[in-house]
Amino acid sequence: MIGRYIDLLVDLMLVRRLQPWSGNLAKRLVKSPKIYVRDSGLVHALPEIGTLHQLLGHPVVGPSWEGFVLETLIVAVGPDVAPFYYRTADGAEIDLVIEQAGKPKVAIEVKRASAPQAERGFFVACDDLEIENRIVVGAGAEDYSAKGGVKVRTLLSAVSEVREILRSPFAA
Repeated sequence: MIGRYIDLLVDLMLVRRLQPWSGNLAKRLVKSPKIYVRDSGLVHALPEIGTLHQLLGHPVVGPSWEGFVLETLIVAVGPDVAPFYYRTADGAEIDLVIEQAGKPKVAIEVKRASAPQAERGFFVACDDLEIENRIVVGAGAEDYSAKGGVKVRTLLSAVSEVREILRSPFAA
């Protein structure tokens, strides 16, 4: 019954059903899709969050930011690529895997922090999928490089960078 309602919300483009990446690995992968409300305004209106101050103190701020970032990036890269998430039973996780021509090209982790750090599970997951383009999108105002080849980016910079990676025929 709930599945039919979610199907309807997907058809109405109110929610996004992000499928898990399910390539041929010898790992136990999480196989259920993640559901995101596509309009962050709805996410804020339902619990009656009316100001930025209220939002920053509310538990929905992290999931709201993640949904907003993922939706922005998925729309920005266009229909020629496939978006997924990746999670193993052991906890290795990537919030957004962008696949191009059947190969995972970009791994994106979303953090609400102004100076975010990628966690061990992100590195493990990137190694599992052999992804070299590793981006953490934070809420800060500056771009910088972090350990393990990770690029920490603002959302605007992440959009530009991901578009460039996917456009380049030499992308790893």
